[in-house]
Amino acid sequence: MPQKIWNGSITFGLVTIPVGLYSATEDHSVHFNQYERGTHDRVRHLRINERTGEQLRVEDIVKGRDVGGTLVTVEQPELDELVPLRSRTIEIDGFVELSEIDPVHFHRTYWLAPTEEQQDRPYRLLHRAMLETRRAGIATLVLHGREYLTAIRATDRALALNTLFFLDEVRDPPTAVGPPSEDARSGRELQLAIDLIRSMSEPWRPDRYTDTYTSRVEQLLVDKAAGRAPRPEPEPAELSETPELTEALRRSTERAERVGDSASGAAIGEQPPSRETSESVSTLSRDELRRRARELNIKGRSKLNRAQLEKAVTERPAAHREEPSRGNRSPRTSDSP
Repeated sequence: MPQKIWNGSITFGLVTIPVGLYSATEDHSVHFNQYERGTHDRVRHLRINERTGEQLRVEDIVKGRDVGGTLVTVEQPELDELVPLRSRTIEIDGFVELSEIDPVHFHRTYWLAPTEEQQDRPYRLLHRAMLETRRAGIATLVLHGREYLTAIRATDRALALNTLFFLDEVRDPPTAVGPPSEDARSGRELQLAIDLIRSMSEPWRPDRYTDTYTSRVEQLLVDKAAGRAPRPEPEPAELSETPELTEALRRSTERAERVGDSASGAAIGEQPPSRETSESVSTLSRDELRRRARELNIKGRSKLNRAQLEKAVTERPAAHREEPSRGNRSPRTSDSP
C-alpha cells in the first residue's frame, strides 16, 4: 500500500466523505550521483554568493524576485499566510463530461480512498454514480503549499484525482490545422488514412509496453560492474526514399493487414510462416519488432539486434508447433505472456 500523502475530505452538495490521497505512479528512472572523474569523490552542490564567492548557510538565504527593477524578498511565513485556509477539503464545484477535458491539461494522478470504514458506503456510491454518468468532479486542492486545479474521476477500481494545468499554463500549439482542403486527392488520402488506423486498431494493453531505455541503462551498469564491455545498440537502418503520401498510406495499410493476419495465424496454430510473412516482418520498424517479440514471449529480446529479432519473430510460431512432438511432453495451448 502506498504511503498516504494527504488527509482530508471530499464534499459535494451536503455530502462529506473523509478520504486519503495516495500517489498512483512512481518513477523508475535510473538516478546517478556525481563524482570527480578518476576518483570515488562525490561532488556536492554548494550555495555560493556569486559576488563574494563565500559559501552560505541555509538560514542566510531568502527568496526574492526582481519587480520592475526593484528586488523584492519574501519570508516563508509570508508565503504560508497566502495558502488557502480550506486545505483539508476538496470541494467539488461541479461535474463535467470527462471527454471535454483535453488531455493536455492532465498533470499527475493520485488515488483517493476512504479513511474510515463507516464512510465506505458513500465513497462507493459516489464512485458508482460518477462511473455511470462518465462525469469528472472539478475542485481545487491545496497540497505542499500550492493550490491545484483537480479533476476527480471514477476508474474501474477506485476514485482517482488528477491535478490539472490551469488554462494560462497551457501553451498554444506552434501551428494550427486549417480548414479541410478541397483537393480531390484529400478524399482518397483521408479514406486510406482511416483504413490504416482501423487496420492498426487494437485493445489498450499497457502490459505490452516497457521502459526499454531504463532496462538498457541497468544492463550497462551490471556489465561494467562485472568488467564486461558494454554492448552497443546496432545502428538503425538508413531510411529509404519516402514514397508519395497516397502510396505510403496504401502500402502501410497492406503491411498492417499482413502483420495482423500473420499474428492471428500464429495464435491459432494455422500454417508455418510463409515467404510473404517473412517479407512483412522485414518491413517492420525496430519498435514494432520488439512489440511482436513481447507478444511471442521471446526471451532476451532487448539484447537482440534487428536481424536476430526478425529471425526470432519469424521462426517462433513454428517452434511453438514443433515443441509438443518432442518426447512425451504434453502440448501447450499458448506461449503468450
